[in-house]
Amino acid sequence: MAYCTAADIYKILPVAQVIRLTDDDATGAVDTDRLAEAIDAAAEEIDAWIGQRCKLPLTTSAPILGKLNADMAVYNLYGRYSEQIPETRADRYKAAVRVLEKIAEGKISLGVQPEPDPPDAGGGHAAIQTSSREQQFTTTLMGKY
Repeated sequence: MAYCTAADIYKILPVAQVIRLTDDDATGAVDTDRLAEAIDAAAEEIDAWIGQRCKLPLTTSAPILGKLNADMAVYNLYGRYSEQIPETRADRYKAAVRVLEKIAEGKISLGVQPEPDPPDAGGGHAAIQTSSREQQFTTTLMGKY
């Protein structure tokens, strides 16, 4: 599941640049399939990191994931176009990975609660264990006093 949209990419890059990065067939338009591939690849990478902490797919998305997804997708677009990725885009990608590492380590919370574990096969009730000691103060013992 992608955490950002093409509109989020257009907030980062001008449409003309997205065209240059996706238009392999020289149509003069954004290749939406290639753009979607870059977004999806970034989302899959995000899922690989956060899947250690959260049950996927997420039912609600943390806003930070949209930004991370967009930054990583832009990096992916440049990566398919050229070996020389602009330093700003590489830095944003590295920063996104550092955030994801911290999420995976539990140092940053997404604000999304993991779903509880399912009940055990015993009908969902936990077994209660008790123990007792032998009675020390019996009536016989107490009768001596």
